[in-house]
Amino acid sequence: MNHITPILIELLAKRGIAGESEIKEFLSEKPQKTYDPFLLPDLEAGVDLILQAVREKKKICIYGDYDADGITSVSILMEFLGSMTDRLVYYIPSRFDEGYGLNRNAVEKIHQNGVEVLLTVDCGSVSYEEVELAKELGMQVLITDHHSITDTRADCLLINPKRSDCVYPFHDLAGCGVAFKLAQGIQKKAGLPKPVLNRALDLVALGTIADVVPLLDENRTLVKHGMRIMSSGLRPGLAALIEGISLKKEELRSDQIAFGLAPHLNAAGRMGDAKVAVRLMLEKDANRIQELTGQLIAYNKQRKQIQNEAYKRCVERIDEQIADRKFLVLYTEEVHEGIAGIVAGKLKEKYERPAILVTPSGDYVKGTGRSVPGVHLYKLLQSHEELFLRFGGHEGACGFTMEREKLFELTEALERDMEQMLREDPELLKQQLTADMEIEGEQVTLELAQELELLAPFGSKNPKPRFLLGQADIIQPQPMGDGSHAQFQAICADGYQVECVLFSRAKDFQRQIYSGMPVDLTGSVDFQEWRGHRKVQFNVDNMI
Repeated sequence: MNHITPILIELLAKRGIAGESEIKEFLSEKPQKTYDPFLLPDLEAGVDLILQAVREKKKICIYGDYDADGITSVSILMEFLGSMTDRLVYYIPSRFDEGYGLNRNAVEKIHQNGVEVLLTVDCGSVSYEEVELAKELGMQVLITDHHSITDTRADCLLINPKRSDCVYPFHDLAGCGVAFKLAQGIQKKAGLPKPVLNRALDLVALGTIADVVPLLDENRTLVKHGMRIMSSGLRPGLAALIEGISLKKEELRSDQIAFGLAPHLNAAGRMGDAKVAVRLMLEKDANRIQELTGQLIAYNKQRKQIQNEAYKRCVERIDEQIADRKFLVLYTEEVHEGIAGIVAGKLKEKYERPAILVTPSGDYVKGTGRSVPGVHLYKLLQSHEELFLRFGGHEGACGFTMEREKLFELTEALERDMEQMLREDPELLKQQLTADMEIEGEQVTLELAQELELLAPFGSKNPKPRFLLGQADIIQPQPMGDGSHAQFQAICADGYQVECVLFSRAKDFQRQIYSGMPVDLTGSVDFQEWRGHRKVQFNVDNMI
Protein backbone atom coordinates (compact mmCIF):
# COMPACT_ATOMS: atom_id res chain seq x y z
CA MET A 1 0.00 0.00 0.00
CA ASN A 2 3.02 2.33 0.36
CA HIS A 3 3.30 2.88 -3.40
CA ILE A 4 -0.25 4.29 -3.74
CA THR A 5 -0.31 8.07 -4.13
CA PRO A 6 -2.70 10.37 -2.26
CA ILE A 7 -4.57 11.09 -5.54
CA LEU A 8 -5.36 7.37 -5.96
CA ILE A 9 -6.43 6.98 -2.33
CA GLU A 10 -8.75 10.02 -2.65
CA LEU A 11 -10.27 8.66 -5.89
CA LEU A 12 -10.86 5.26 -4.29
CA ALA A 13 -12.50 6.87 -1.24
CA LYS A 14 -14.87 8.80 -3.54
CA ARG A 15 -15.89 5.43 -5.01
CA GLY A 16 -16.56 4.01 -1.56
CA ILE A 17 -13.35 1.97 -1.44
CA ALA A 18 -11.51 2.59 1.83
CA GLY A 19 -9.52 0.53 4.32
CA GLU A 20 -6.47 -1.56 3.50
CA SER A 21 -8.24 -4.86 2.73
CA GLU A 22 -10.87 -3.23 0.47
CA ILE A 23 -8.25 -1.24 -1.44
CA LYS A 24 -6.07 -4.34 -1.80
CA GLU A 25 -9.01 -6.36 -3.17
CA PHE A 26 -10.04 -3.56 -5.58
CA LEU A 27 -6.53 -3.17 -7.00
CA SER A 28 -5.68 -6.89 -7.03
CA GLU A 29 -4.85 -8.57 -10.33
CA LYS A 30 -6.79 -11.62 -9.12
CA PRO A 31 -9.72 -10.33 -7.04
CA GLN A 32 -11.54 -12.88 -4.87
CA LYS A 33 -14.92 -11.18 -4.31
CA THR A 34 -17.51 -13.72 -5.43
CA TYR A 35 -20.57 -15.32 -3.82
CA ASP A 36 -22.22 -18.71 -3.42
CA PRO A 37 -24.55 -19.13 -6.44
CA PHE A 38 -27.08 -21.01 -4.28
CA LEU A 39 -27.88 -17.73 -2.47
CA LEU A 40 -29.75 -16.65 -5.62
CA PRO A 41 -33.51 -17.35 -5.38
CA ASP A 42 -34.63 -20.51 -7.22
CA LEU A 43 -31.08 -21.31 -8.33
CA GLU A 44 -30.91 -24.69 -6.61
CA ALA A 45 -34.30 -25.70 -8.00
CA GLY A 46 -33.16 -24.44 -11.42
CA VAL A 47 -29.96 -26.50 -11.21
CA ASP A 48 -32.03 -29.59 -10.31
CA LEU A 49 -34.40 -28.95 -13.22
CA ILE A 50 -31.54 -28.72 -15.75
CA LEU A 51 -29.65 -31.73 -14.37
CA GLN A 52 -32.83 -33.82 -14.49
CA ALA A 53 -33.51 -32.66 -18.06
CA VAL A 54 -29.96 -33.68 -19.05
CA ARG A 55 -30.36 -37.10 -17.38
CA GLU A 56 -33.72 -37.70 -19.07
CA LYS A 57 -32.40 -36.45 -22.43
CA LYS A 58 -35.07 -33.76 -22.65
CA LYS A 59 -34.67 -31.16 -25.38
CA ILE A 60 -33.63 -27.78 -23.91
CA CYS A 61 -33.96 -24.40 -25.63
CA ILE A 62 -31.91 -21.42 -24.45
CA TYR A 63 -33.85 -18.24 -25.29
CA GLY A 64 -31.89 -14.97 -25.21
CA ASP A 65 -31.96 -11.31 -26.17
CA TYR A 66 -30.40 -9.91 -29.38
CA ASP A 67 -27.91 -7.56 -27.70
CA ALA A 68 -24.33 -8.32 -26.59
CA ASP A 69 -25.44 -9.37 -23.10
CA GLY A 70 -28.03 -11.77 -24.52
CA ILE A 71 -25.61 -13.08 -27.17
CA THR A 72 -22.89 -13.83 -24.59
CA SER A 73 -25.45 -15.34 -22.18
CA VAL A 74 -26.72 -17.74 -24.86
CA SER A 75 -23.13 -18.60 -25.84
CA ILE A 76 -22.10 -19.34 -22.22
CA LEU A 77 -24.91 -21.84 -21.66
CA MET A 78 -24.71 -23.36 -25.16
CA GLU A 79 -21.03 -24.12 -24.57
CA PHE A 80 -21.41 -25.22 -20.93
CA LEU A 81 -24.55 -27.35 -21.31
CA GLY A 82 -23.28 -28.56 -24.69
CA SER A 83 -20.54 -30.42 -22.80
CA MET A 84 -23.31 -32.36 -20.99
CA THR A 85 -26.01 -32.94 -23.62
CA ASP A 86 -26.55 -32.80 -27.39
CA ARG A 87 -30.30 -32.16 -26.90
CA LEU A 88 -29.77 -28.42 -26.98
CA VAL A 89 -30.93 -25.56 -29.23
CA TYR A 90 -31.14 -21.79 -28.87
CA TYR A 91 -33.49 -19.06 -30.03
CA ILE A 92 -32.89 -15.33 -30.37
CA PRO A 93 -35.91 -13.25 -31.49
CA SER A 94 -35.66 -10.75 -34.35
CA ARG A 95 -35.44 -7.14 -33.19
CA PHE A 96 -37.66 -6.14 -36.13
CA ASP A 97 -40.34 -8.84 -36.33
CA GLU A 98 -40.60 -9.94 -32.70
CA GLY A 99 -38.99 -7.32 -30.47
CA TYR A 100 -37.42 -7.73 -27.05
CA GLY A 101 -38.15 -10.64 -24.72
CA LEU A 102 -40.37 -13.71 -24.88
CA ASN A 103 -43.22 -13.60 -27.41
CA ARG A 104 -46.13 -15.97 -28.01
CA ASN A 105 -45.22 -16.89 -31.61
CA ALA A 106 -41.70 -17.82 -30.56
CA VAL A 107 -42.99 -19.94 -27.66
CA GLU A 108 -45.29 -21.84 -30.05
CA LYS A 109 -42.49 -22.28 -32.60
CA ILE A 110 -40.12 -23.59 -29.92
CA HIS A 111 -42.76 -26.06 -28.72
CA GLN A 112 -43.34 -27.31 -32.29
CA ASN A 113 -39.58 -27.96 -32.46
CA GLY A 114 -39.99 -30.58 -29.71
CA VAL A 115 -38.54 -28.50 -26.87
CA GLU A 116 -39.45 -29.69 -23.37
CA VAL A 117 -37.48 -27.20 -21.24
CA LEU A 118 -37.44 -23.47 -21.98
CA LEU A 119 -34.51 -21.66 -20.33
CA THR A 120 -34.32 -17.88 -20.78
CA VAL A 121 -31.26 -15.68 -20.36
CA ASP A 122 -31.28 -11.86 -19.99
CA CYS A 123 -35.07 -11.67 -20.30
CA GLY A 124 -38.39 -13.10 -19.13
CA SER A 125 -38.94 -11.83 -15.56
CA VAL A 126 -42.24 -10.13 -16.43
CA SER A 127 -43.28 -12.38 -19.35
CA TYR A 128 -46.25 -13.72 -17.35
CA GLU A 129 -48.56 -14.54 -20.28
CA GLU A 130 -45.85 -16.09 -22.45
CA VAL A 131 -44.70 -18.32 -19.58
CA GLU A 132 -48.32 -19.41 -18.95
CA LEU A 133 -48.58 -20.37 -22.63
CA ALA A 134 -45.33 -22.36 -22.43
CA LYS A 135 -46.63 -24.21 -19.38
CA GLU A 136 -49.99 -24.92 -21.08
CA LEU A 137 -48.03 -26.42 -24.00
CA GLY A 138 -46.31 -28.75 -21.53
CA MET A 139 -42.90 -27.11 -21.32
CA GLN A 140 -40.98 -26.60 -18.08
CA VAL A 141 -39.73 -23.01 -17.78
CA LEU A 142 -36.68 -21.56 -16.04
CA ILE A 143 -36.11 -17.79 -16.26
CA THR A 144 -32.66 -16.27 -15.68
CA ASP A 145 -32.62 -12.47 -15.88
CA HIS A 146 -31.26 -9.32 -14.26
CA HIS A 147 -33.81 -6.64 -15.20
CA SER A 148 -35.96 -4.81 -12.65
CA ILE A 149 -39.30 -6.50 -12.03
CA THR A 150 -41.73 -3.67 -12.75
CA ASP A 151 -44.78 -5.69 -13.77
CA THR A 152 -46.51 -9.01 -13.00
CA ARG A 153 -43.81 -11.55 -12.31
CA ALA A 154 -43.62 -14.72 -14.40
CA ASP A 155 -45.05 -17.66 -12.43
CA CYS A 156 -42.18 -20.13 -12.73
CA LEU A 157 -38.65 -20.69 -11.43
CA LEU A 158 -37.09 -17.23 -11.66
CA ILE A 159 -33.40 -16.58 -10.98
CA ASN A 160 -32.98 -12.81 -10.78
CA PRO A 161 -30.84 -10.89 -8.25
CA LYS A 162 -33.35 -8.00 -8.46
CA ARG A 163 -36.19 -10.06 -6.95
CA SER A 164 -37.51 -8.31 -3.83
CA ASP A 165 -36.94 -11.48 -1.78
CA CYS A 166 -33.35 -11.95 -2.99
CA VAL A 167 -30.68 -12.38 -0.28
CA TYR A 168 -27.78 -12.57 -2.74
CA PRO A 169 -25.18 -9.97 -1.60
CA PHE A 170 -24.77 -8.33 -5.05
CA HIS A 171 -27.76 -7.22 -7.14
CA ASP A 172 -26.04 -5.78 -10.23
CA LEU A 173 -24.96 -8.84 -12.22
CA ALA A 174 -25.48 -8.61 -15.99
CA GLY A 175 -27.65 -11.21 -17.72
CA CYS A 176 -24.49 -13.13 -18.64
CA GLY A 177 -23.40 -12.96 -14.98
CA VAL A 178 -26.67 -14.62 -13.88
CA ALA A 179 -26.29 -17.27 -16.64
CA PHE A 180 -22.74 -17.90 -15.37
CA LYS A 181 -23.99 -18.30 -11.77
CA LEU A 182 -26.48 -20.93 -12.99
CA ALA A 183 -23.61 -22.74 -14.75
CA GLN A 184 -21.53 -22.44 -11.56
CA GLY A 185 -24.36 -24.02 -9.54
CA ILE A 186 -24.61 -26.90 -12.04
CA GLN A 187 -20.82 -27.37 -11.99
CA LYS A 188 -20.76 -27.53 -8.18
CA LYS A 189 -23.75 -29.88 -7.85
CA ALA A 190 -22.65 -32.19 -10.67
CA GLY A 191 -19.00 -32.19 -9.52
CA LEU A 192 -17.72 -31.07 -12.94
CA PRO A 193 -14.11 -29.86 -13.33
CA LYS A 194 -13.72 -26.08 -12.85
CA PRO A 195 -12.03 -25.39 -16.23
CA VAL A 196 -15.30 -26.39 -17.97
CA LEU A 197 -16.89 -23.42 -16.18
CA ASN A 198 -14.05 -20.89 -16.09
CA ARG A 199 -13.42 -20.97 -19.82
CA ALA A 200 -16.69 -18.99 -20.14
CA LEU A 201 -15.36 -16.02 -18.13
CA ASP A 202 -14.20 -14.22 -21.29
CA LEU A 203 -17.83 -14.12 -22.46
CA VAL A 204 -18.95 -12.94 -19.00
CA ALA A 205 -16.43 -10.08 -19.17
CA LEU A 206 -17.54 -9.10 -22.67
CA GLY A 207 -21.28 -9.16 -21.86
CA THR A 208 -20.87 -7.42 -18.50
CA ILE A 209 -18.88 -4.51 -19.99
CA ALA A 210 -21.23 -4.28 -22.99
CA ASP A 211 -24.36 -4.08 -20.81
CA VAL A 212 -23.00 -1.12 -18.81
CA VAL A 213 -23.71 -2.64 -15.38
CA PRO A 214 -21.58 -1.39 -12.45
CA LEU A 215 -17.98 -2.64 -12.69
CA LEU A 216 -17.75 -3.08 -8.95
CA ASP A 217 -17.88 -5.93 -6.46
CA GLU A 218 -18.43 -9.36 -8.07
CA ASN A 219 -18.68 -7.86 -11.57
CA ARG A 220 -15.14 -6.55 -11.15
CA THR A 221 -13.93 -10.02 -10.19
CA LEU A 222 -15.66 -11.67 -13.16
CA VAL A 223 -14.42 -9.02 -15.62
CA LYS A 224 -10.80 -9.01 -14.43
CA HIS A 225 -10.48 -12.79 -14.65
CA GLY A 226 -12.42 -12.83 -17.94
CA MET A 227 -10.24 -10.17 -19.57
CA ARG A 228 -7.17 -12.24 -18.75
CA ILE A 229 -8.72 -15.24 -20.57
CA MET A 230 -9.67 -12.95 -23.48
CA SER A 231 -6.06 -11.75 -23.71
CA SER A 232 -4.82 -15.34 -23.88
CA GLY A 233 -6.77 -15.94 -27.11
CA LEU A 234 -8.41 -19.10 -25.74
CA ARG A 235 -11.62 -18.53 -27.78
CA PRO A 236 -10.69 -18.59 -31.49
CA GLY A 237 -13.75 -16.63 -32.67
CA LEU A 238 -13.22 -13.82 -30.18
CA ALA A 239 -9.47 -13.71 -30.92
CA ALA A 240 -10.26 -13.41 -34.66
CA LEU A 241 -12.70 -10.55 -34.05
CA ILE A 242 -10.17 -8.72 -31.83
CA GLU A 243 -7.53 -9.04 -34.58
CA GLY A 244 -10.06 -8.24 -37.32
CA ILE A 245 -10.82 -4.83 -35.81
CA SER A 246 -7.09 -4.07 -35.33
CA LEU A 247 -6.90 -4.50 -31.56
CA LYS A 248 -4.16 -6.37 -29.70
CA LYS A 249 -5.54 -9.06 -27.42
CA GLU A 250 -2.53 -8.83 -25.07
CA GLU A 251 -3.19 -5.11 -24.42
CA LEU A 252 -6.99 -5.17 -24.41
CA ARG A 253 -8.69 -2.50 -22.26
CA SER A 254 -12.29 -2.27 -21.09
CA ASP A 255 -12.98 0.80 -23.28
CA GLN A 256 -11.85 -1.18 -26.36
CA ILE A 257 -14.30 -3.92 -25.38
CA ALA A 258 -17.09 -1.37 -24.81
CA PHE A 259 -16.52 0.70 -27.96
CA GLY A 260 -14.85 -1.89 -30.21
CA LEU A 261 -15.95 -5.47 -29.59
CA ALA A 262 -19.43 -4.90 -28.10
CA PRO A 263 -20.74 -2.77 -31.01
CA HIS A 264 -19.80 -5.57 -33.43
CA LEU A 265 -21.88 -8.07 -31.44
CA ASN A 266 -24.74 -5.58 -31.15
CA ALA A 267 -24.52 -4.80 -34.88
CA ALA A 268 -25.52 -8.39 -35.69
CA GLY A 269 -28.86 -7.89 -33.91
CA ARG A 270 -29.27 -4.33 -35.23
CA MET A 271 -28.49 -4.97 -38.90
CA GLY A 272 -29.13 -8.67 -39.49
CA ASP A 273 -29.18 -11.74 -37.30
CA ALA A 274 -27.76 -11.94 -33.75
CA LYS A 275 -27.17 -15.68 -34.28
CA VAL A 276 -24.12 -14.80 -36.41
CA ALA A 277 -22.42 -13.46 -33.26
CA VAL A 278 -23.35 -16.57 -31.23
CA ARG A 279 -21.96 -18.82 -33.98
CA LEU A 280 -18.68 -16.89 -33.93
CA MET A 281 -18.35 -17.23 -30.15
CA LEU A 282 -18.81 -21.03 -30.39
CA GLU A 283 -17.06 -21.82 -33.70
CA LYS A 284 -13.82 -23.84 -33.87
CA ASP A 285 -13.31 -24.13 -37.65
CA ALA A 286 -10.76 -21.52 -38.86
CA ASN A 287 -12.38 -20.90 -42.27
CA ARG A 288 -15.84 -20.53 -40.79
CA ILE A 289 -14.43 -18.16 -38.12
CA GLN A 290 -12.98 -15.87 -40.80
CA GLU A 291 -16.31 -15.86 -42.65
CA LEU A 292 -18.33 -15.01 -39.49
CA THR A 293 -15.80 -12.35 -38.40
CA GLY A 294 -16.08 -10.70 -41.81
CA GLN A 295 -19.88 -10.77 -41.53
CA LEU A 296 -19.84 -9.02 -38.11
CA ILE A 297 -17.37 -6.38 -39.35
CA ALA A 298 -19.58 -5.76 -42.40
CA TYR A 299 -22.68 -5.44 -40.18
CA ASN A 300 -20.88 -2.86 -38.01
CA LYS A 301 -19.66 -0.82 -41.00
CA GLN A 302 -23.21 -0.79 -42.33
CA ARG A 303 -24.49 0.23 -38.89
CA LYS A 304 -22.02 3.13 -38.68
CA GLN A 305 -22.83 4.42 -42.16
CA ILE A 306 -26.60 4.28 -41.62
CA GLN A 307 -26.21 5.79 -38.15
CA ASN A 308 -24.15 8.78 -39.39
CA GLU A 309 -26.56 9.51 -42.23
CA ALA A 310 -29.58 9.21 -39.90
CA TYR A 311 -27.97 11.49 -37.32
CA LYS A 312 -27.29 14.22 -39.90
CA ARG A 313 -30.89 14.06 -41.19
CA CYS A 314 -32.28 14.22 -37.64
CA VAL A 315 -30.13 17.26 -36.79
CA GLU A 316 -31.40 19.05 -39.92
CA ARG A 317 -35.02 18.25 -39.01
CA ILE A 318 -34.60 19.34 -35.38
CA ASP A 319 -32.86 22.60 -36.33
CA GLU A 320 -35.63 23.41 -38.84
CA GLN A 321 -38.68 22.35 -36.82
CA ILE A 322 -38.27 21.75 -33.09
CA ALA A 323 -34.97 23.27 -31.91
CA ASP A 324 -36.81 25.38 -29.31
CA ARG A 325 -38.34 22.30 -27.64
CA LYS A 326 -37.15 21.35 -24.17
CA PHE A 327 -37.92 17.65 -24.76
CA LEU A 328 -37.10 16.47 -28.28
CA VAL A 329 -39.59 13.97 -29.74
CA LEU A 330 -38.92 13.36 -33.43
CA TYR A 331 -41.05 11.11 -35.64
CA THR A 332 -39.06 9.82 -38.60
CA GLU A 333 -39.64 7.17 -41.25
CA GLU A 334 -36.00 7.41 -42.37
CA VAL A 335 -34.16 6.05 -39.31
CA HIS A 336 -33.42 2.32 -39.28
CA GLU A 337 -35.09 0.87 -36.18
CA GLY A 338 -31.90 -0.97 -35.22
CA ILE A 339 -29.89 2.24 -34.68
CA ALA A 340 -32.62 4.52 -33.28
CA GLY A 341 -31.26 4.23 -29.73
CA ILE A 342 -27.71 5.20 -30.74
CA VAL A 343 -28.96 8.21 -32.72
CA ALA A 344 -31.21 9.30 -29.82
CA GLY A 345 -28.15 9.19 -27.57
CA LYS A 346 -26.12 11.38 -29.96
CA LEU A 347 -29.00 13.88 -30.22
CA LYS A 348 -29.26 14.00 -26.42
CA GLU A 349 -25.54 14.84 -26.23
CA LYS A 350 -25.66 17.49 -28.96
CA TYR A 351 -28.75 19.34 -27.68
CA GLU A 352 -28.21 18.55 -23.97
CA ARG A 353 -31.82 17.60 -23.39
CA PRO A 354 -33.86 14.36 -23.47
CA ALA A 355 -34.48 12.98 -26.96
CA ILE A 356 -36.87 10.31 -28.24
CA LEU A 357 -36.83 9.00 -31.80
CA VAL A 358 -40.11 7.48 -33.00
CA THR A 359 -40.20 5.11 -35.97
CA PRO A 360 -43.10 3.29 -37.70
CA SER A 361 -43.62 -0.37 -36.78
CA GLY A 362 -46.48 -1.98 -38.68
CA ASP A 363 -49.77 -0.49 -37.45
CA TYR A 364 -48.01 1.16 -34.50
CA VAL A 365 -44.98 3.31 -33.74
CA LYS A 366 -41.94 2.51 -31.62
CA GLY A 367 -40.06 5.05 -29.52
CA THR A 368 -36.49 4.89 -28.27
CA GLY A 369 -35.26 7.59 -25.89
CA ARG A 370 -32.16 8.75 -24.04
CA SER A 371 -32.07 11.23 -21.18
CA VAL A 372 -29.79 13.72 -19.44
CA PRO A 373 -28.79 13.72 -15.75
CA GLY A 374 -31.67 14.88 -13.55
CA VAL A 375 -34.47 13.75 -15.90
CA HIS A 376 -35.67 10.25 -14.94
CA LEU A 377 -37.03 8.97 -18.24
CA TYR A 378 -38.76 5.85 -16.92
CA LYS A 379 -40.67 7.80 -14.26
CA LEU A 380 -41.73 10.42 -16.84
CA LEU A 381 -43.09 7.75 -19.16
CA GLN A 382 -44.75 5.94 -16.27
CA SER A 383 -46.77 9.08 -15.53
CA HIS A 384 -48.30 8.69 -19.04
CA GLU A 385 -48.46 4.88 -19.19
CA GLU A 386 -52.08 4.92 -20.39
CA LEU A 387 -50.74 6.11 -23.78
CA PHE A 388 -48.57 3.01 -24.37
CA LEU A 389 -49.21 -0.54 -25.44
CA ARG A 390 -45.80 -1.49 -23.98
CA PHE A 391 -43.05 0.53 -22.38
CA GLY A 392 -39.94 -0.06 -20.30
CA GLY A 393 -36.56 1.34 -19.43
CA HIS A 394 -34.72 3.07 -16.63
CA GLU A 395 -33.48 6.52 -15.62
CA GLY A 396 -31.38 7.16 -18.72
CA ALA A 397 -33.09 5.16 -21.49
CA CYS A 398 -36.54 3.99 -22.56
CA GLY A 399 -38.41 2.14 -25.23
CA PHE A 400 -42.14 1.95 -26.01
CA THR A 401 -44.79 0.88 -28.51
CA MET A 402 -47.95 2.94 -28.99
CA GLU A 403 -50.75 3.81 -31.40
CA ARG A 404 -49.66 6.47 -33.89
CA GLU A 405 -52.62 8.75 -33.08
CA LYS A 406 -51.47 9.15 -29.47
CA LEU A 407 -47.99 10.42 -30.36
CA PHE A 408 -48.98 14.11 -30.46
CA GLU A 409 -50.54 13.81 -27.00
CA LEU A 410 -47.33 12.24 -25.63
CA THR A 411 -45.14 14.91 -27.28
CA GLU A 412 -47.13 17.75 -25.72
CA ALA A 413 -47.31 16.04 -22.31
CA LEU A 414 -43.53 15.52 -22.15
CA GLU A 415 -42.92 19.14 -23.17
CA ARG A 416 -45.23 20.32 -20.36
CA ASP A 417 -43.40 18.02 -17.93
CA MET A 418 -40.05 19.51 -18.90
CA GLU A 419 -41.32 23.08 -18.65
CA GLN A 420 -42.58 22.35 -15.13
CA MET A 421 -39.25 20.76 -14.16
CA LEU A 422 -37.39 23.81 -15.48
CA ARG A 423 -39.63 26.15 -13.49
CA GLU A 424 -38.67 24.19 -10.38
CA ASP A 425 -34.99 24.00 -11.36
CA PRO A 426 -33.94 26.57 -14.02
CA GLU A 427 -30.40 25.12 -14.06
CA LEU A 428 -31.60 21.61 -15.00
CA LEU A 429 -30.43 21.70 -18.63
CA LYS A 430 -27.48 24.06 -18.09
CA GLN A 431 -24.17 22.46 -18.93
CA GLN A 432 -22.04 21.96 -15.84
CA LEU A 433 -18.54 20.60 -15.52
CA THR A 434 -18.26 17.62 -13.21
CA ALA A 435 -14.99 16.08 -12.15
CA ASP A 436 -13.67 13.74 -9.47
CA MET A 437 -11.10 16.31 -8.39
CA GLU A 438 -9.22 19.43 -9.47
CA ILE A 439 -5.52 19.12 -10.20
CA GLU A 440 -2.70 21.43 -11.25
CA GLY A 441 -0.84 21.19 -14.54
CA GLU A 442 2.24 20.04 -12.64
CA GLN A 443 0.35 16.89 -11.55
CA VAL A 444 -0.46 15.77 -15.11
CA THR A 445 2.37 13.27 -15.41
CA LEU A 446 3.06 9.96 -17.12
CA GLU A 447 3.47 8.40 -13.65
CA LEU A 448 -0.08 9.49 -12.70
CA ALA A 449 -1.50 8.22 -16.03
CA GLN A 450 0.11 4.81 -15.47
CA GLU A 451 -0.98 4.59 -11.83
CA LEU A 452 -4.59 5.36 -12.76
CA GLU A 453 -4.59 2.13 -14.81
CA LEU A 454 -4.66 0.28 -11.46
CA LEU A 455 -8.31 1.37 -11.17
CA ALA A 456 -9.21 -0.39 -14.44
CA PRO A 457 -11.32 -2.00 -15.78
CA PHE A 458 -13.34 1.19 -16.20
CA GLY A 459 -17.06 1.29 -16.83
CA SER A 460 -20.36 2.05 -15.12
CA LYS A 461 -19.94 3.21 -11.47
CA ASN A 462 -16.18 2.95 -11.95
CA PRO A 463 -15.53 5.44 -14.76
CA LYS A 464 -12.11 6.61 -15.79
CA PRO A 465 -11.30 9.41 -13.31
CA ARG A 466 -12.18 12.90 -14.57
CA PHE A 467 -10.02 15.82 -13.55
CA LEU A 468 -10.57 19.58 -13.73
CA LEU A 469 -7.87 21.91 -15.02
CA GLY A 470 -9.14 25.35 -14.00
CA GLN A 471 -8.68 28.59 -15.95
CA ALA A 472 -6.25 27.31 -18.57
CA ASP A 473 -5.11 29.29 -21.61
CA ILE A 474 -5.35 27.42 -24.91
CA ILE A 475 -2.46 27.85 -27.34
CA GLN A 476 -1.44 26.24 -30.65
CA PRO A 477 -4.87 24.73 -31.47
CA GLN A 478 -4.83 22.41 -34.49
CA PRO A 479 -7.71 20.52 -36.09
CA MET A 480 -7.23 16.75 -36.53
CA GLY A 481 -8.69 14.39 -39.12
CA ASP A 482 -11.87 15.78 -40.66
CA GLY A 483 -11.94 18.66 -38.15
CA SER A 484 -14.13 16.89 -35.61
CA HIS A 485 -11.05 16.36 -33.39
CA ALA A 486 -8.49 18.89 -32.14
CA GLN A 487 -5.20 19.04 -30.30
CA PHE A 488 -3.79 22.01 -28.37
CA GLN A 489 -1.57 23.02 -25.47
CA ALA A 490 -3.15 24.23 -22.20
CA ILE A 491 -1.14 26.62 -20.04
CA CYS A 492 -2.52 25.92 -16.59
CA ALA A 493 -2.97 28.31 -13.67
CA ASP A 494 0.32 27.07 -12.12
CA GLY A 495 2.21 27.89 -15.35
CA TYR A 496 2.70 24.26 -16.45
CA GLN A 497 1.95 23.36 -20.05
CA VAL A 498 -0.18 20.26 -20.77
CA GLU A 499 -0.69 18.56 -24.12
CA CYS A 500 -4.44 18.12 -24.75
CA VAL A 501 -6.52 16.16 -27.25
CA LEU A 502 -10.26 16.62 -27.86
CA PHE A 503 -12.00 13.81 -29.74
CA SER A 504 -15.28 14.05 -31.71
CA ARG A 505 -16.54 17.39 -30.30
CA ALA A 506 -14.11 20.00 -31.67
CA LYS A 507 -16.88 21.67 -33.69
CA ASP A 508 -19.09 21.97 -30.58
CA PHE A 509 -16.29 23.78 -28.71
CA GLN A 510 -14.88 26.03 -31.44
CA ARG A 511 -15.74 29.20 -29.51
CA GLN A 512 -13.88 28.07 -26.39
CA ILE A 513 -10.87 26.76 -28.36
CA TYR A 514 -10.30 29.91 -30.41
CA SER A 515 -11.61 32.71 -28.14
CA GLY A 516 -8.26 33.41 -26.48
CA MET A 517 -10.05 33.50 -23.10
CA PRO A 518 -9.16 31.17 -20.17
CA VAL A 519 -11.34 28.03 -19.97
CA ASP A 520 -12.06 25.27 -17.46
CA LEU A 521 -11.24 21.84 -18.92
CA THR A 522 -12.38 18.42 -17.73
CA GLY A 523 -10.99 15.14 -18.96
CA SER A 524 -8.81 12.16 -18.19
CA VAL A 525 -5.06 11.88 -17.67
CA ASP A 526 -3.94 9.29 -20.19
CA PHE A 527 -0.90 8.26 -22.15
CA GLN A 528 -0.20 7.86 -25.84
CA GLU A 529 2.04 5.01 -26.97
CA TRP A 530 4.10 5.11 -30.15
CA ARG A 531 6.80 2.55 -30.99
CA GLY A 532 7.26 1.57 -27.37
CA HIS A 533 7.48 5.16 -26.10
CA ARG A 534 4.78 6.63 -23.86
CA LYS A 535 3.94 10.26 -23.29
CA VAL A 536 1.24 11.81 -21.14
CA GLN A 537 -1.75 13.66 -22.60
CA PHE A 538 -4.95 15.15 -21.22
CA ASN A 539 -8.03 13.80 -23.05
CA VAL A 540 -10.54 16.66 -22.88
CA ASP A 541 -14.23 15.75 -22.73
CA ASN A 542 -15.78 19.12 -21.82
CA MET A 543 -14.91 22.80 -21.51
CA ILE A 544 -16.56 26.01 -20.39
